[in-house]
Amino acid sequence: MSDVALAPTEVRRARVAVAAVFAVHGAVTGSFATRVPWIQDHASVSAGQLGVALAFTAFGAACAMPLAGRITHRFGSRGALRGLLALWTLSLMLPALAPNLVALCLAMFAYGATAGMSDVAMNALGVEVEHRLDRSIMSGLHGMWSAGALAGSAGGTLAAHLGVDARLHHVCASVALTLLGLLACQWVLDLRPTADEEPPPRFTLPPRSALLIGAVGFCAVFAEGASLDWSAVYLRDELGSSAGLAAACTTGFMLTMAVARLVGDAVVNRLGAVRTVRAGGVLAALGGVLIVVSGNAAAAIAGFGLMGLGIAVVVPLCFAAAGRSGPNPSQAIAGVATITYTSGLIAPGLIGGVAQATSLMVSFGVVTVLTVGLVVCAGVLRGGERTKAAPAVTPRDAAVPGPRT
Repeated sequence: MSDVALAPTEVRRARVAVAAVFAVHGAVTGSFATRVPWIQDHASVSAGQLGVALAFTAFGAACAMPLAGRITHRFGSRGALRGLLALWTLSLMLPALAPNLVALCLAMFAYGATAGMSDVAMNALGVEVEHRLDRSIMSGLHGMWSAGALAGSAGGTLAAHLGVDARLHHVCASVALTLLGLLACQWVLDLRPTADEEPPPRFTLPPRSALLIGAVGFCAVFAEGASLDWSAVYLRDELGSSAGLAAACTTGFMLTMAVARLVGDAVVNRLGAVRTVRAGGVLAALGGVLIVVSGNAAAAIAGFGLMGLGIAVVVPLCFAAAGRSGPNPSQAIAGVATITYTSGLIAPGLIGGVAQATSLMVSFGVVTVLTVGLVVCAGVLRGGERTKAAPAVTPRDAAVPGPRT
């Protein structure tokens, strides 16, 4: 991609724009998640069949994410993000329209594919803005995603409470989010390949650097998925808590992650990525120990809070490191995203399988061991340390012909 210098005001505007894109992306996820029970009833599928359909989300994402780099090369970063984000927001309508299992699986495949490609495109742009600002912003961008997801879930909860048909809800949400996404995309960076730059392959295995970075992300996303899906069950079944307290634990975990991501950039800018991830791994491991050995609800809730605090910034830092690990940021980010998506897919089922064979306490012991992996493996993020950003355009520079974004 061409690396023309931009004025500081243009870069700051691009940061706000890509943050808005992250929020829109998260709002789609939140809007969908709250209406899953309605979608299950409408498609007349069992819990097991619903699990199969939801697995097609990750399958679609894994298949499509390697294409994001090729699309970005063909249409430029702004055009690619505009199109991919619109496909993602519009795909929100599909699951609620599915009348049976086959249609639902196809809808979830399309939903996952568009989610994955737009995810890669927006993270690649976030990494580019971070490079130009020469300070960490990826944690805050993912915090905006979490904030968008919370907003979308709040709207979905209200719609479900009022008994609104999910088809009507998702059509309205899809149209509104598509318009917001297209508006935000007007001000993201418009990076285009140089004339002699070869297009990336349509499909390729992730580079070795992405595999190592993805392993760190795998540990964090596994802990996140386990906590989101099983924290309420843990409090209810293992500790005898009420349903309301158990649900509050999950909500608290989500809020902890969102807040930690929004303020995480200040920590990263002070400590660096490696030390931040190591410190986060220590906090998450302490939280895991507290969950396993506490024996009471208050301590377990505190443990889940520490878990969320510790893992919150890991995935954003993995994407940032991947984007700086080689000549093709989209390809490396797609590789890391594929690994983390896979982790999020297998975590709930693996936790359930271990719990079935032993207990949920043992399951979260496994999660605790994985969080220790963050401390051990954080060093692989060192290769993605930021370099000096491109200087701003001066009047004299502006008169010199050269590549344009």
